[in-house]
Amino acid sequence: MATGRGRLLLQHWRGLQALHWPPGGVGAAPGLAGEAPGPAGFRKRPGTRYAGTAALKQCARRGRHYKQPSADHPASLESMPSEILLKIFSYLDAVTLLCTGCVNRRFYHLANDNFIWIRIYSTAFSPKRSNWQVNSAEKTAVSMNLLSVEDKEAGYWKKEYITKQRASVKAALARVLKPVNPYTGLPVKTKEALSFSFSRLSGLGWVIILKEKNGKEYIMQHIDLLINDSSVTIIWYGRNWPQLATLSTLDLCGVTPVFMDRSKPPSKNGPRWLSLITKYNLSNLTESTMIGWDKLIRIFCLHPGLLVGLWKREEELAFVMANLHFHHLVEKSTLGSATVPYELPPHTPLLDDNPEYGLHGYQLHVDMHSGGVFYLCGTFRNLFTKKGSIENGYVKLVVVRFKNNTEHLPLIGKVGLSWRTDLFSGCIKSCSIMDITLLDEYGKPFWCLSSPVCMRSSVPSDGPNFLGQTYCVDYVDSEGKVHVELVWIKETEEYFIVSLVLYLKIAKINHWFGTAY
Repeated sequence: MATGRGRLLLQHWRGLQALHWPPGGVGAAPGLAGEAPGPAGFRKRPGTRYAGTAALKQCARRGRHYKQPSADHPASLESMPSEILLKIFSYLDAVTLLCTGCVNRRFYHLANDNFIWIRIYSTAFSPKRSNWQVNSAEKTAVSMNLLSVEDKEAGYWKKEYITKQRASVKAALARVLKPVNPYTGLPVKTKEALSFSFSRLSGLGWVIILKEKNGKEYIMQHIDLLINDSSVTIIWYGRNWPQLATLSTLDLCGVTPVFMDRSKPPSKNGPRWLSLITKYNLSNLTESTMIGWDKLIRIFCLHPGLLVGLWKREEELAFVMANLHFHHLVEKSTLGSATVPYELPPHTPLLDDNPEYGLHGYQLHVDMHSGGVFYLCGTFRNLFTKKGSIENGYVKLVVVRFKNNTEHLPLIGKVGLSWRTDLFSGCIKSCSIMDITLLDEYGKPFWCLSSPVCMRSSVPSDGPNFLGQTYCVDYVDSEGKVHVELVWIKETEEYFIVSLVLYLKIAKINHWFGTAY
């Protein structure tokens, strides 16, 4: 009997609530600091503001038409009145609230409620004091914020909260990247930051967004990561690639949690911030961009630094490998947007103490590697060139001279580019990843790159004849060219670099130094 009476009373109460909700009843949000809600959160207290005024007006009709649960229409969050949902949403944290707004259109509008978000904003960014006293200026600021809530469009305080969080992330990154290594010209903690970002307490990663010609998108999280001396290699592979014929572009993006909390790992399903690094056109996967092959795959190089592997038989994607230099890598991976890459700060021209003398005091660090194995790791200091070495819009900077045998360098081990998928792995001969870091006379990075390269058969450009086949490695981008000549010594079964020359664009030099070569 008691159970039956309780059930009848519960149904009667629900019917009354569906017909008429008391003003501000179940919609009351938790009060400000020091003001606890009344019993069960339904009673109005002096000075308490109610959440959901704007959202309730938008969803009033839907909230009042409340249907009793039945076998055909079971109880669910979707069937609840908007006032009840706003009350529930007011207890959620920022991450959960953002995820809730992705459920459907109604939840999105409710989760944008300014009264909920100003409470979250005030809790996160309110001034921290060592005593219990709050001065009059702070009280006035809080009351003014509350008065202005209804004047703002829905979602205003959500945007303000996210903007403030992003600003704190930028400030933290600036502190990490400030110390610079005088020998490399790169931030001291770049490698440490990338290693930490791959740990469980960080959410920094990289994704590729494959876009079909009809607009459909596929987002793939990176599978593997290799941190080298001056670059990072990021790898994607799997069995669920879309058909290559339907794809048009590939976007390479850094991805970070919108909200970073050092005390706990980020949620896997939490909101993420995408930062576009580079956009690639997949129609450029042609014979002109193919750099190597083996029995199973062919590999194509798309500048800057992207390697795409295609199965020989099906002509479909096997893997994607991105090679990114450390220079500005963290900023590019975190501070851009999903559609606009990070824009480098404007460069202030450096004073060239003697423009007539040409370039002098330059330093080059070059690596050739693959799969964590280094074939070459060399540093060349005090490089110079005279002003008369200008030809066809380039300044020639000789690093290893053909005729000077003492400068020639061997490549260690069998050169090849390692690749793998979830089923197969292999190594493509004569290919590798080349990293270039060129510092100017002030020790600042002048030209940095990381890109797949291949050795092609050639004839020696100058100097004596060698007993062995001659090969060359060439790289070209908008800032310069790299030309390497190698000789295969059959007796020792190793490659020797007999010539290494950089060609720097005059436009780059003039922009860097404010000169007019």
